[in-house]
Amino acid sequence: MKHRAIQDNFSSLYAQGFVRAVVATHPVSPGDPLLNAAETIKALRRADEMKAAIVLFPELGLSGYAIDDLLLQDVLVERSKDALQAVCGETSNLLPLTLVGVPLRWRGQLFNCAAVLHKGRVLGVVPKTYLPNYREFYEARHFTSATRLPRNSSLDLFGEQVPFGVDLLFSADDFSDLTVAVEICEDVWVPIPPSAQAALAGATVIANLSASNAVVGKSEYRHAICTVHSSRCYCAYLYSAAGYGESTTDLAWDGQSMIYENGALLAEAPRFSRRSELIAADIDLERLANERARHGTFADCASANPPEAPFREVTFRLDAPTGDFSLLRPHVRFPFVPSDPARLDALCEEAFEIQSQGLARRLEAAGVQKMVIGISGGLDSSHALLVAVHALARLGLPRRNILAYTLPALATSSKTKSAAWELMRSLEVTAEEIDLTQAVQQMLRDIKHPAIEGVAQYDITYENVQAGARTSLLFRLANFNDALVLGTGDLSELALGWCTYGVGDHMSHYNVNASVPKTLIQHLIRWVAVRGVYGPRASESLNAILSIDISPELIPGDGEKPTQKTEDTVGPYALQDFNLYYITRYGVRPSKVAFLAWHAWREVVEGSWPPHFDDAKKVAYDLDTIRRWLRIFLWRFFQTSQYKRSAVPNGPKISSGGSLSPRGDWRAPSDGNARAWIEELDNALPPHSTSGSALDGSR
Repeated sequence: MKHRAIQDNFSSLYAQGFVRAVVATHPVSPGDPLLNAAETIKALRRADEMKAAIVLFPELGLSGYAIDDLLLQDVLVERSKDALQAVCGETSNLLPLTLVGVPLRWRGQLFNCAAVLHKGRVLGVVPKTYLPNYREFYEARHFTSATRLPRNSSLDLFGEQVPFGVDLLFSADDFSDLTVAVEICEDVWVPIPPSAQAALAGATVIANLSASNAVVGKSEYRHAICTVHSSRCYCAYLYSAAGYGESTTDLAWDGQSMIYENGALLAEAPRFSRRSELIAADIDLERLANERARHGTFADCASANPPEAPFREVTFRLDAPTGDFSLLRPHVRFPFVPSDPARLDALCEEAFEIQSQGLARRLEAAGVQKMVIGISGGLDSSHALLVAVHALARLGLPRRNILAYTLPALATSSKTKSAAWELMRSLEVTAEEIDLTQAVQQMLRDIKHPAIEGVAQYDITYENVQAGARTSLLFRLANFNDALVLGTGDLSELALGWCTYGVGDHMSHYNVNASVPKTLIQHLIRWVAVRGVYGPRASESLNAILSIDISPELIPGDGEKPTQKTEDTVGPYALQDFNLYYITRYGVRPSKVAFLAWHAWREVVEGSWPPHFDDAKKVAYDLDTIRRWLRIFLWRFFQTSQYKRSAVPNGPKISSGGSLSPRGDWRAPSDGNARAWIEELDNALPPHSTSGSALDGSR
């Protein structure tokens, strides 16, 4: 897709707080360090061409891991040092911080080590702490544990005293938040890995040089360890396992390599490959730093568990490259909606149960057995009705206890009214229609609104008279029937202020959709329809509702279909939910949100789409479009609508970071100002022109 020229500092992933990590495996020649060094150098050059900041190789990759008593041979140890020197020299004119595995002697003892290389120097050496000496492993036969190493030790390598120990952190002095810690294989399998202490001391990237062998089920366990450990430490975790070429006397090797970030798998190499494999992913260091800042218990844990002695910080200069090259990480278009079918199915089921459980408990606690709900034929009210049906089933109450009303007024289309009736009938709830046209006209007459005289003045007052009339009626129906008014407004509308204060989608006795974004509601409805939960007729009705344009239906049209299109005013919900997620969940600056959205949305064919997604709705957005709608989001979210979020009814939280309740994830002043956020975006991506009308409007 063509896009306008953009500034280098915007398009560079390094300028946006990312670093590129590469995990490499290559065929190993057991006991031939110089040949292994040659293979390492080939892979290292490839990583440099990929603009990597870090490249990780497997445990004892220079000597070979499965060489047993060859490790006690002087020739092998000396050749391994020669190999290390060759690789170190190669790094002189290359970008990456390079981590290689090598056996090294210190005061007559042999250590299983990771050497950290950069710009032709050995910055430091980290020895293995926990040596497996069970089943097929006999490392204690050959190596000394780092636990026997005095603090502040150093190692003489190539005429220079190099820091030596597990207390080393490697920090870039010209790149914020890039601090690397190293551990080796078994170190992460113990109850308290060395990297946990390193993370508490500031390490954001943990690199594990491993030679874990392959047995059935072990790959899944490695994934589990990396998932949980990277989540608990709010870090990136790089894992490289020994692969093809290692001796298979009694073991086999799969070369499993992975890159995780805060519990998410970013990249994985094919297992059992017979050739060199390099995987790359861009790690979001800013996000990791934000996560640690937002979770105060992380700092509390660091304070409660100080290291026996301070870590030693070894600094280096990264000299990160600039320029526009593709972001290497999964392109997530819908952060609230997984694209993997199994994960989406599980998420939809769990979200549906959370909403239903919350509603069932509220009914039970209030001593109420009936609900009143307005059904418009749109997405939000349809999904709320589905949740209500499930909640009553949980309580053993009949569906007729749901009093569902369609409330046509001055702009209701025949298409949505028919959809509302079909859904209510298919779900067998108590259904009724109350025409509010006369009540609305009377209020317009009472306030002397020009529209009552035939003037086409369809302003906010005209719209809100209809919204208010509906809400007033629903609450009085609830009083009359000893029922609870069920809310329908969703998270996306609340974020954008697309709700009328005190009435309409804003107010109810309980709102099951309060923390469900519009993009997820569409998939929840589709999930119910595809599963056929309530029968084929209901599924057909739900599919028809999914095809209708999103509209408040408050301005007259042709009478057949909605004239207003909400997304023409507030922006595509796909983009606005994207903006909402990154700004509220991670506190990301607007220009970086635009950068992420640009990579996620600039090509239809790149990245995956959620299952059952309509091909006709698969669209791409250029950077100008992304910037424009993000700017509108910032204005509406930070400046014009917080007062609405400060007064919202109860409702269950569905996902992490997915609540704008003042009692939950988001607390902000009602008198806030969006200037700082808009200026940050405009400075990074200057608009072609600034239109005041683009920032107007707040139902």
